[in-house]
Amino acid sequence: MFIGSARILILRCSNTSSQSVNTTFSRRFSSVPAAENAKDSVIDLALNSVVKVFCSSSKSNVLQPWQKNLPRQCSGSGFVISNNKILTNAHVVADHTFVQVRKHGSPTKFKAEVESVGHACDLAILKIKSKTFWKDLKPLDFGDVPFPKETVFVVGYPRGGDNICITKGVVSRIEVTRYSHSKTSLMTIQTDAAVNHGNSGGPAFMDNKVVGVAFQGFKNTGYIIPTPVVKHFISGVEENGKFPGFCSLGISCQHMQNTRMRNYFKMTPKMTGILIKRINPLSSSYGILKKDDILLSIDGVSIGNDETVVFRKTESINFSHLVSMKKPRETTTLKVLRDGKTHEFNINITPVEPLIQVCQFDKLPSYYIFAGLVFLPSTPQPGTVPKKAGEQIVQLSQVLEDETTVGYTFSNNSRVKKVNGVQVENLKHLRQLIEKCCTEDLRIDLENDNTIIIGYKSGKRATPKILKRYGIPSTMSKDLQSS
Repeated sequence: MFIGSARILILRCSNTSSQSVNTTFSRRFSSVPAAENAKDSVIDLALNSVVKVFCSSSKSNVLQPWQKNLPRQCSGSGFVISNNKILTNAHVVADHTFVQVRKHGSPTKFKAEVESVGHACDLAILKIKSKTFWKDLKPLDFGDVPFPKETVFVVGYPRGGDNICITKGVVSRIEVTRYSHSKTSLMTIQTDAAVNHGNSGGPAFMDNKVVGVAFQGFKNTGYIIPTPVVKHFISGVEENGKFPGFCSLGISCQHMQNTRMRNYFKMTPKMTGILIKRINPLSSSYGILKKDDILLSIDGVSIGNDETVVFRKTESINFSHLVSMKKPRETTTLKVLRDGKTHEFNINITPVEPLIQVCQFDKLPSYYIFAGLVFLPSTPQPGTVPKKAGEQIVQLSQVLEDETTVGYTFSNNSRVKKVNGVQVENLKHLRQLIEKCCTEDLRIDLENDNTIIIGYKSGKRATPKILKRYGIPSTMSKDLQSS
């Protein structure tokens, strides 16, 4: 279950391996020897740094992309970092219309602005102008990634109440996993500390330092965004004004644990690496790496036959973590085996844009309407990669009934292939092809060899009437109006 923001928050965190702590009985917490001997206990840090985030949000309507759904109220957690900023989860403030923050023990909510969002890593930075809000608040310090079996404390405002809650758990493993909010794979800390609805955005402590940000949970397992990912996000915002994203080699690869495979590709017994199956044409490694190359190392770090690299002395992690922590345009050295010979290549690594974002937030989706035909970008099938920059799959989402479109309802949710014989590259290109049509009939070819023929002039005349009939404000989304 994905732990998103919640309407109400609870104080009691039900988990047999977790310890819930209310400020009204902090003495119970201080009875624990480790906390009693600590100079600054977790509870003291939490009271001066962890806040509750309230968000009014409105998601876009999938079937009617020109409008948003009714707003909903939700809440989550956050904490103070340097430079008078609040760190929380991106999914807590996704599609926000109004955000407020409240300090522990205070009845007052302060208006907050979302300064920057990194949906890929599910993190967001809030800023609050009120000087009153910042009185007595202290920024938290970041620590290192904890080791397995070490104890962490997760702090936040889970649903069911307004009091702060602390849960105790043990780190079970550190690995690259998929983040529910963005479907991006990044380093994650797994723990048995309860991470309930509303805990999202709260800090995880060890030795009075933040070792991560709580962001999702499944049954009796909680997940924390570790500090390398958090620091990468914060530094990216500080250096660029907004988060530039995570770098990627843009490759698909295969393990090389089979002896026959290794011999076929001329790997020596001491060599380890992975077989490159495909390179994204939009990546910085395209034209440098080739299919059937064996990627042996990144910046001198050897890659195992199972895609892993050494992470600390006794641990390993997927090699993609090394790449994702790079800064955009940073020079990266790749060592590959090609036709039995080793080569080294230096590339300026960059983030790789997908064919279309699987998850979109904080904006209305793109759309274009002509003669009742509603066109949208479409989510690609798994494994689909673009052939060039800006390429999109365009879908005929629905057909608004009109005499010009009679009999074309079979075309709902069909992929658009060509307009007047020209291959469609993206939604912007489709709009240009339609509006520059100079023939009497407009022909649109769809998947499964279906075809739509509309009189161009009659379709153009019908468009404003159809928009008025269905209460649609414009023929296209704002992002297409300027193009």
